[in-house]
Amino acid sequence: MADAIKGEICPVCFEKKLVLMEEEMDIPFFGKTFLFSMKCDGCGFHKSDIEAEEMKDPCRLTFTIEKEADMNVRVVKSSEATIKVSQLKMSVTPGPASEGYISNIEGILTRFEKVIEGERDASEEDDVKTTAKNLLKKIRKVKWGEMPLKIVIEDPSGNSAIISERTIVEKLKAEKKTKKK
Repeated sequence: MADAIKGEICPVCFEKKLVLMEEEMDIPFFGKTFLFSMKCDGCGFHKSDIEAEEMKDPCRLTFTIEKEADMNVRVVKSSEATIKVSQLKMSVTPGPASEGYISNIEGILTRFEKVIEGERDASEEDDVKTTAKNLLKKIRKVKWGEMPLKIVIEDPSGNSAIISERTIVEKLKAEKKTKKK
């Protein structure tokens, strides 16, 4: 069940049209999580994140897409996570605009497609258009199960998951920030 607070001030347009939402979810093999989001009905600003109830260690998750059925594998991505697809020479890095979400492998690939299509359509250069066209073909082949592709998610918060028996999970050492005085 989602809790909502309406009429908050939007940090972008400063109108009282921001809706804050919190939803508790139980994700199989991942556990109890909280999905937080904010959306402005005025300007369309949107931000979301996901957190696990229990503290988790930093992790690196690796999954190789091998067949069309892998498009349905669930993915939980926190706003602190980096998604890397080295075969496409692409990554999504955390930052102020980074969002947490629950999706599937197909949803991740569709997000990459939208970025590539945007760059292709905005560019006047033939080599950019050709590179984009080739990347889009690769993604299509991956979606159809004709080409394997490895996805890596690195998350210092440990709040991300690729929910499959074939996911390789590595615990990463937490970096301790110490100041010398």
